[in-house]
Amino acid sequence: MSTPADRPGTARGVDPGAVDDPGTGSWAAPARGPGRQLCYLYRLRPGAEAEYERRHAEVWPELLALLDDAGLYDYTIYRHGLLLICVLRTRWGFDHASRVTGDAEVQARWTASLAHLFAEIADADGAPLWAYPVFHHAGRPS
Repeated sequence: MSTPADRPGTARGVDPGAVDDPGTGSWAAPARGPGRQLCYLYRLRPGAEAEYERRHAEVWPELLALLDDAGLYDYTIYRHGLLLICVLRTRWGFDHASRVTGDAEVQARWTASLAHLFAEIADADGAPLWAYPVFHHAGRPS
């Protein structure tokens, strides 16, 4: 999977507990610690939908092993038209996962093999297109 984990570190050196504030235009990465849910977006090129889905039905076993080694779990990619919504958690934090996947040859090959499918994967500074939580309903405790 092409993840933000192939772009190591905090893109703008900000507090990892902060989030975008659309009212002020201030920016910070979402909280990225262990177990925290993360969400980022990608946009496909028109016509790339079928190939993207086909490739993700055949994810390389060595890439899945790398995701496990990096501590990425509960990872789901949703698609709405050309918009991809990626939701995941990390066992040891996003920075750790970024280092592990960023140093891996299999991640580089996977990312390069999918690059032609994407219209947008990062902001102008190379940071993931983070989505921030606006609403959460945890439900009633058991």
